[in-house]
Amino acid sequence: MTHPDILFVPYNDTLELLTTEDAMRICEDVYRMHAKQAVHWSKPPSFKLDSPAPFFNHWHVKGVMLDEVPITGVRLYNHYDDGTYNNVGYLDCARYIVLSDARKGHALAIVDEHWSYAVRSTAAAIVPCKWLGPANPKVLGLVGVGTMGVNALRCLATLYDFTEIRVTSRRAETREAFAREWTEKLGITVRAVGSAEEVARGADIVVGGTTSTDINCIAEWLKPGCTFISLARRELDPADWSKMDKVVVDDWDLNYLQPYFRQMVDEGTFTREQLYGTIDEIVTGAKPGRERDDERILIHTTGLVSQDVALANFIFEQARSKGMGMLLPAAR
Repeated sequence: MTHPDILFVPYNDTLELLTTEDAMRICEDVYRMHAKQAVHWSKPPSFKLDSPAPFFNHWHVKGVMLDEVPITGVRLYNHYDDGTYNNVGYLDCARYIVLSDARKGHALAIVDEHWSYAVRSTAAAIVPCKWLGPANPKVLGLVGVGTMGVNALRCLATLYDFTEIRVTSRRAETREAFAREWTEKLGITVRAVGSAEEVARGADIVVGGTTSTDINCIAEWLKPGCTFISLARRELDPADWSKMDKVVVDDWDLNYLQPYFRQMVDEGTFTREQLYGTIDEIVTGAKPGRERDDERILIHTTGLVSQDVALANFIFEQARSKGMGMLLPAAR
């Protein structure tokens, strides 16, 4: 039989085909694949092309093979950033995953990943809360209410029933609009406040998910028993990582590729010996999760393309079974 045509799954279809619960489950499954050494990265693990003025164009490409599915895929991401404005996180940047048959090498699908990337970015960091989060958290703090903040809330709402949510962002009108919208959606108090300190003090779970390169939170604000979820660069002061009872990351080596993480390590602010473990070790029980109610725990993720490809493959299979997407003619 000849090889199949290629299924293109557009953005609007992905919204229908992938739920937050699906993303949480698949991210957890992929952590288990990592624990079994069933994931193979491209070499190098990422490729970047940064074009200077007047273009300010940035490509970021990653590839991976998932043995257990099996599937192989490449993530293609292109955006504009001139230092003042960028379209990161917006629908006008380019985000696609190309999937190929792992055994035969022919193309299977091109999947728009705006939605799957957005939900994966938070689901991958929220999943370990099942083992590392407080037993019965009631107060949630969100530093940043953009794409990451919204999806962190969606993911956390699948695990917990909060009674109070505090939010902050750079612009008062943005955080106030967010608070009104989610108060109505959730039927609980979502309160906009003016600073990260007001968000963090007394909160059971704090999520740092901004696009800022600034330090947003410090350990002094975090109460005993708090879980801090860091979704980006320096959401928690690097000088305070060593003050946390446990620090868990998705992958040490991939985090080390990121400039701020590498700087922290190279300067000796935080060392690999101080790392408690990786998320796959927690998910599989290789290392215990939370062991005391008063432990302050940091979860930091840089993002794993293995989860992006697994989510894209799920979307592809759902689209194929439901007759969604559009076929592109393969070379014959």
